[in-house]
Amino acid sequence: MADAVKLCCTTCGQMNRVPVAKLADGAKCGSCGDPLVTGKVAELDVAAHDKATRGDELPLIVDYWAPWCGPCRMMAPEFAKAAKALEGRARFAKINTQDHPKVSEKLRIQGIPLLILYHKGREVARLPGARPAADIVAFVESKVPARAG
Repeated sequence: MADAVKLCCTTCGQMNRVPVAKLADGAKCGSCGDPLVTGKVAELDVAAHDKATRGDELPLIVDYWAPWCGPCRMMAPEFAKAAKALEGRARFAKINTQDHPKVSEKLRIQGIPLLILYHKGREVARLPGARPAADIVAFVESKVPARAG
């Protein structure tokens, strides 16, 4: 395993190299100082989405959702629970497909909610539909080996 991983700051978009040992110790962005690994779900804009999905070396799972979508709203607390459960092993983010329709178009998303798991700059797998936290955690763990940095 590598001694450090690259992570995109979801606040400012700066790429950071973080020692693996510091992932659970509150690693912060070298540019803006915001935490990089929080166990919370980050809200992405298009620029941060594109940079993080291409550059993050820690598994990144993105929830593609919209505010009018009942199942999306229903799954949000479960997605947050899964983010906490996988803190330090994966990062969780969401992007509003209503506000950013070009992302849906580019990724050929035909239904929401949709979770897409990225690792080391490539899409690994998709999980459609609203899911409980346990299913989301199992999905990530089944697709990316433990401690895959």
